[in-house]
Amino acid sequence: MTPREFDKLVQHAMREIPAAFRRKLHNVVFLVEPEPPTPGLLGLYHGRPLPQRSVSDGFTLPDRIIIYQGTHERLARTSQELEQMVKDTVWHEIAHYFGMDEAQVRLAERRRERARSGAPDWRKPRED
Repeated sequence: MTPREFDKLVQHAMREIPAAFRRKLHNVVFLVEPEPPTPGLLGLYHGRPLPQRSVSDGFTLPDRIIIYQGTHERLARTSQELEQMVKDTVWHEIAHYFGMDEAQVRLAERRRERARSGAPDWRKPRED
């Protein structure tokens, strides 16, 4: 896949983020790089999470969300799987921007996967 085609996958994934979240993305840039600094890394958030920011903060460079093309392409078996993996990575890194740590992000991902698959969420009370 060309870098331009992969960029389009990332752009599509960003459009699928609900507008309520997209409107709160300030001073953050999304980048695509060919390979990660650590093997197997799909994405990386560099910056100061939103809950830690203050109106008294001075000028700061934008936070960065980096999506690594090479890792995605090596792990995906189909184009549909690649597209879903990119969407999941974009969600994952945006969650870090909003202040979630790795454990919180992983829990949220499991909940999203259950919702996507139609499996019941055992944390929700049953409505009999």
